[in-house]
Amino acid sequence: MGAGNGGAFGRGGNVTCAVVPNAKSDSQDQPIAAAAPSAGPTSDRPAAEQLSEAQRRAVSELLRVSPVADELARRFREAGFRLALVGGSVRDALLGRLGNDLDFTTDARPEDVLTIVRPWADAVWEVGIAFGTVGLKKSDFVLEVTTYRSEVYDRTSRKPEVSYGETIEDDLVRRDFTVNAMAVALPEKQFVDPYGGLEDLAAGRLRTPGTPQASFSDDPLRMMRAARFAAQLDFDIAPEVVAAMKEMAGRIEIVSAERVRDELNKLLISRRPRKGLRVLVETGLADRVLPELPALRLERDEHHRHKDVYEHSLTVLDQAIDLEEDGPDLTLRLAALLHDIGKPRTRRFEKDGRVSFHHHEVVGAKMTKKRMTALKYPSEMIKDVSRLVELHLRFHGYGTGEWTDSAVRRYVRDAGPLLSRLHKLTRSDCTTRNKRKAQALSRAYDGLEERIARLQEQEELDAIRPDLDGNEIMQELGVRPGPVVGRAYKHLLELRLEHGPLGHDAAVAELKKWWAQQEDLRQED
Repeated sequence: MGAGNGGAFGRGGNVTCAVVPNAKSDSQDQPIAAAAPSAGPTSDRPAAEQLSEAQRRAVSELLRVSPVADELARRFREAGFRLALVGGSVRDALLGRLGNDLDFTTDARPEDVLTIVRPWADAVWEVGIAFGTVGLKKSDFVLEVTTYRSEVYDRTSRKPEVSYGETIEDDLVRRDFTVNAMAVALPEKQFVDPYGGLEDLAAGRLRTPGTPQASFSDDPLRMMRAARFAAQLDFDIAPEVVAAMKEMAGRIEIVSAERVRDELNKLLISRRPRKGLRVLVETGLADRVLPELPALRLERDEHHRHKDVYEHSLTVLDQAIDLEEDGPDLTLRLAALLHDIGKPRTRRFEKDGRVSFHHHEVVGAKMTKKRMTALKYPSEMIKDVSRLVELHLRFHGYGTGEWTDSAVRRYVRDAGPLLSRLHKLTRSDCTTRNKRKAQALSRAYDGLEERIARLQEQEELDAIRPDLDGNEIMQELGVRPGPVVGRAYKHLLELRLEHGPLGHDAAVAELKKWWAQQEDLRQED
């Protein structure tokens, strides 16, 4: 499924345990166990150098969180329970990217966890307690403590059934992938890796602790999570896992739309979403959760040549990401991915051999709204993404600058607060290999942006409104609040867009001229 980046240690090599000396934050602390490659990795760097680098990262990360983690662990130990840093937190420590959100697992039941943490934490929440998870905040850290557990889905249910385990090995085997099935027992800092997660992390490989069939049967969302981790970590998915995903893709349909949406969002805002989206399409998962995406793989023949819309859409997504300025923009990324989903429904083979997709932006906007609604996206995001899809072709009427100032004003008005995103989407939509054509399009859009900037400076385009407000309209016409005021306002807005600022006196004259022609409205008022 594509080449991985070698994880924390580079590609290849089996692992054996080694002990890494650790500065002690507590006199009872023990060294942390790490892993060393026993065979030479494919990286050019010596194995010892890779090992020491990985060790430094892990130890440094764990030392940073050690005060709060060790303090919490001591409270659990004093109450007769065990505590371990687990899952993604351990993986991220080994990758040198551990944040302040920490995941722990324990043999204590949720009610015992609450008793232990309430006197200590700055805040406690019980949102996930039905699934065995207690959340809390301590200083700058957000912590989740989950009782050893296993989750199993009934074949007809959208909700997992939770049962508690007795050992940390029971807990780790029910986790999604081996790279997330590692733990560090606290406060002694003993590394726990019964399923070879460290070796898979070193190889940049996604594998399940048990059989993938059992793992995906327990929670079908893990199939989407495999795609997400492939994108997020740039890892390969083991062949047996890919085979199980293809075999069991239909099981994703029992997972709630909200969980599917959240997992899709995490994939889309990852470092390399293209890789994860390919996994969804190639395994058949996209046919169930985002069928509009695989539908873009239009057949090509020697007589009707046209772009591969699927590959084009992935490239537009890549190019939109390159234009982001303040981190991942989910709205922009969704619009880039979905901007052409109306093409399959609007494709026509013309008599002259061309292929057309007339009004695909309008059809695509409706399809976008329908799909995002089914996935339970917030209404404001649905509105914004659909609007961007609808507007993404508007620029192509600009030519080499033939638009009037009125057309430019309307472009800005129609985009509204989405103008900056529309700029990025429009520029990203150019994927032609013809350098002259690409440069011409870029120059044309540069020219449009310059004209917008000039008009914004002159006319405050970001807040286009008529020269008279509603109160002034009522005063000049002598009318009460009602539909008449709205129609008069719309008329003045059209004049404002067409001619720019009129000034108060000219606007009053135009209003009265319009009103003199509205005999029916005067009678209604």
